[in-house]
Amino acid sequence: MPDISKRLERAEKYLQKGKTDSALEEYLHILEEDPGNDAIRQAAADVCVILNRPAEAASLLGTIFEHQAGIGDAAKANITYKKLSRIATPSADQTFRYGQFLEKSSKKDALDAYRTAVQGFIAGGKKPEAVAAMKRLVSLEPTLENFRKQGELAAQAGDNKSAALAFLEIGELETKAGSDAFSSYERSYTLNPGNPQAALAYGRALVAKGDAKKAIAILAPLAKAAGSSAESRHAYARALLAGQRTQEAEPYIWEFFEKNPADMSGVGALLAAQIDSEQSEKALEVAKKLEEHERKAGRRREFVAMLKEITDKHHPDVDLLEYIVDLYNMSNREQDYSQALLRLFDLYYAAGKFLKAADALDRAVEVDGNDPGHQKRLEMVRGKIDNHRFSAIANRFSSAAKGGLEGSSEPATKGESTVLEDLLLQAEIFLQYGMRSKAVERLERINKLFPREEEKNEKLRLLYNNAGFLPKYEGATTPASTTATMPAAAGPLASASSAYSGAAVGAPPAMSDENAVDNISRVTEITRKLYRQANIKSVLFTAVNEIGRYWNASRCVAGLCAPGKSPSAALEYCAPGVEQSEVNAIVKLIATLQGLAVAQGVVSIAHAQGAPELEPVKHFVSALAIDSLLAVPLCDGEEHLGIIILEQSGSQRTWRQTDVVVLKTIADQMVLAVHNARLRSLMKNLAVTDEKSGLLKRSSYLDVLLSEVRRALQQNSPLSVMLMHFGKASALVKELGENGVESLMQQLGQQVSHQIRQNDVAVRYELTTIALILPDTNDKNAFFVVDKLRKAISTTTAPGKDLPTPMTVGIGEAVMQSRFDPVDIVTEVINRVDSALEAARNEGGNKARSLPPALEAAAVA
Repeated sequence: MPDISKRLERAEKYLQKGKTDSALEEYLHILEEDPGNDAIRQAAADVCVILNRPAEAASLLGTIFEHQAGIGDAAKANITYKKLSRIATPSADQTFRYGQFLEKSSKKDALDAYRTAVQGFIAGGKKPEAVAAMKRLVSLEPTLENFRKQGELAAQAGDNKSAALAFLEIGELETKAGSDAFSSYERSYTLNPGNPQAALAYGRALVAKGDAKKAIAILAPLAKAAGSSAESRHAYARALLAGQRTQEAEPYIWEFFEKNPADMSGVGALLAAQIDSEQSEKALEVAKKLEEHERKAGRRREFVAMLKEITDKHHPDVDLLEYIVDLYNMSNREQDYSQALLRLFDLYYAAGKFLKAADALDRAVEVDGNDPGHQKRLEMVRGKIDNHRFSAIANRFSSAAKGGLEGSSEPATKGESTVLEDLLLQAEIFLQYGMRSKAVERLERINKLFPREEEKNEKLRLLYNNAGFLPKYEGATTPASTTATMPAAAGPLASASSAYSGAAVGAPPAMSDENAVDNISRVTEITRKLYRQANIKSVLFTAVNEIGRYWNASRCVAGLCAPGKSPSAALEYCAPGVEQSEVNAIVKLIATLQGLAVAQGVVSIAHAQGAPELEPVKHFVSALAIDSLLAVPLCDGEEHLGIIILEQSGSQRTWRQTDVVVLKTIADQMVLAVHNARLRSLMKNLAVTDEKSGLLKRSSYLDVLLSEVRRALQQNSPLSVMLMHFGKASALVKELGENGVESLMQQLGQQVSHQIRQNDVAVRYELTTIALILPDTNDKNAFFVVDKLRKAISTTTAPGKDLPTPMTVGIGEAVMQSRFDPVDIVTEVINRVDSALEAARNEGGNKARSLPPALEAAAVA
């Protein structure tokens, strides 16, 4: 230390005397004795600069920088680096370290430093160091270009793991930008197949590219490994679906759905794949399972919308399409219902089920009779179903009624389809709906029945080409078959084509059992149609036409009248070729048969011409050639409102007990439909319905409730009243304003009106309260109505709020005992429902309460 002090003193004296060389020598001697003395090294560097010896100065400053960087003294290191850069070019390592110190203080300077360092490392052949510097640069500026440079550098340096990560990031950035990231994911996986994220991304990219087979091979190890991620299992399931391996994919799809029940996309993709691979039974099973789940979750509407989206893009088979038709019908989606029926018509026709095709057409016309393709479809089934059935459908078309009636009296031979043309049409329909296997089956039949027909039939050649079907022939050329040889050659085909030309193939088939009157689905269908009618005349018109057609009766008459009085309304259905009755004959028949019905109930007469009970109207019975008849009264409790009559001419008919039971069931529904039509007409005439909410005004509440109580007493049926309260009026007005409250109640009213039955009545009871009158409903079943309505209004929120509107409910079942006056019953149930609502509000609100009746109070109210 004494020597160092003496040298330091001499160096200072040399500097004072201007002997800088001698001073530098002293400083260097000191550094030899004390290498860690950066202050002396700094002084020596300054002297080197004065002496214009930059190389020595840079060396000295570089050593200082390394020492300062080593101890993390960023401030001093930055100053030293700047001094160094003024006299020389710092090394790539020094620049890299300098960039690290700048990251927090100056991102821009740090990026410049890293870029310089990368170039320096590359120039020096230090590729691993260049990769490290590039990683730091990318962390500050993660752009596509920087990731690409990093990936290329890492690949050149042999650092495949880092390169794979870089290209994986590139792929994700390209995906976000909407670019094709396939090549980036592919390179990432190629560089490091062991990286699960790279394999997952590449597998997904392969699915998107349509290479499901390769995607499955890559994703399978990820999905099947112990502790596999949900992400990999889901991607594997998508790959399986793309590869038409739906059975293997299904467990993964349901697993994902159970964890994320709000996301139906996976199950939707499963359904679409099953439809595309013609797994109709599996698709139907999945659809029903999903419907049950979504119905319980209150998302049935979303399920129907998703199923529609899938089936619009894909082509379901008959079984699934039948289910969809019923689903649309129950959901009141009439336009979708009609379109689905037309698709069902195509498939039934292609399968040779002409009677079912006709039924689908009939139902579609009933919903929408203006479709321009209906007439063409009607002509397609001409001659393939019973003439009466054909004419009944034709009569629905104003433009085709005359042609339909004429078609029933003589065979329609002009323009009749040949067997070949019909098979061509069937194959074309199957191809249109993506059912290639069934289309090929039809083409194989054509090839067998009409060998080499494609040589002269351009349409057949096109179908062969579209279906990828290559006809094969052995031996000599076979002459083309004709329709005359069809019965011998067709074998199984005869059953599917038996409705073609009568001379060549045989008579039209008899009506199928599907139209048997004891088929409960027919009762449901007729009832649905009755309830759709807006007025009494429409109810009667629909009833006589539907009943007359389904029973294949010659005539069907429905009349509304009190016993002993003339009918207030009467309508008649006549089968094709049967003359209409005179008005006087209808009136007399109704009066006579209603008198018999009042005395004995159902009137069933197999031999009408000689029946003694019909003696007063014998003249009309003979004139109308009535051989058998069946009459069922229309009753509201004990009160006779009218009668419905089935007449058979040309043959005696024994009416089965099943006929009686089913007709009585429909008659009861007619009475309800008539009451509903009257009530709707009354409400419309009195203008008591609020157009925006669909609710009755408060002024009609007591009248409607009293009317329903009287009807329930007559029919010995239950009746419940419900008050739904949506919040304290004064508080809601203060919070939302009067317009906000009114808007909310209009939305709630619309939801309630859409969910209740035709014979239920909804009333705007108070500003924030809705009353429901529920005929044929006890208080226990009323709670099911509450649950249904809660789900329906769950998406309805007050303006400016995201939370669902709370609903507090009071319920009361009316005391239906004949010893009580209807007015007293109404008074008691109104008071009790108010008390039930108050009890539910006292429990905290958003609850439902029902109070038992107080019979003593009801008796004296």
